[in-house]
Amino acid sequence: MSLVGSYVALSKSLTLIFPVFLLAWLRFGIGGLAMLHWLKKPPTEMPLSANTQRLIFLESLIGNFLFSICMLYGVSMTSAVSAGVVLSAIPAVVALLSWIFLKEQISAQVWGGVVFAMAAIGMLALTKSTPTDVPMPHELLGNALVFAAVVCEATYAVIGKKLTASLGPRRITSLINLWGFTLMAPLGIYAALSFDFATVDTATWVLLLFYSLAASVWTVWLWMTGLKAVDASQAGVFTVMLPISAALVGVLVLGESLSGIQLAAFALALVGVVLATLPQASFTFQRTTSNQLDHKMIRSPQSPD
Repeated sequence: MSLVGSYVALSKSLTLIFPVFLLAWLRFGIGGLAMLHWLKKPPTEMPLSANTQRLIFLESLIGNFLFSICMLYGVSMTSAVSAGVVLSAIPAVVALLSWIFLKEQISAQVWGGVVFAMAAIGMLALTKSTPTDVPMPHELLGNALVFAAVVCEATYAVIGKKLTASLGPRRITSLINLWGFTLMAPLGIYAALSFDFATVDTATWVLLLFYSLAASVWTVWLWMTGLKAVDASQAGVFTVMLPISAALVGVLVLGESLSGIQLAAFALALVGVVLATLPQASFTFQRTTSNQLDHKMIRSPQSPD
């Protein structure tokens, strides 16, 4: 998630040079070349069932194709700091979708986290000016697109949890990237036909290489490996690093600054993250239930036998 936050912020620079669809297509292409050897089915793995194939397609369509479009267009219209505030809603949305689709338990404090996250995004929407010197007339639309990417990312986490039950992390990573490359190809090729690649300098190509490997290979493999060991709602805890790292890169690397409203919204969003991810309520319930059972056992009358 720290890597995701960093490349989300840095991709803002790439969207100033590459058309969005071309950038996304190049990302999938570079990532695919780096992990061609991951496509081969391991001997111990079962053949892909029809349901697994559908999940792989949906994982790529929502988590790769739509996420890339919403995120890249979104960060091109807003600041990295603002995007970081909106991305703070991910843990709450992951928990909510895990409750709906995976039937994982969700506590009252998670609902509180959702309220705080939505309040933070609402406060951000009231911001009339940007923290940078660059005018952003479509910032509200950009923030809305970033939030759409939040929903895509949360859906990606839920579907990914299902896929880890039958496939290894490397195979999942390579298969969904292949679908992403295929889905983006028509739009990417169309954009490439009118793009002058000679105008791209070496530093931009290096940044594109980092973005491609981080977005298509490293982060997906790390995420799927982690999901094999933890619930999707628990994985949502670690998405807190995404908005934090995105905002830090925006401030430290891109020269952005935090306005008073954005700082308050970011703090509010982090309160929502804490509420949505702390497991204290469930642990308290379990301890109370255990103590009540012990109390009943002590006070229960002796049986006639």
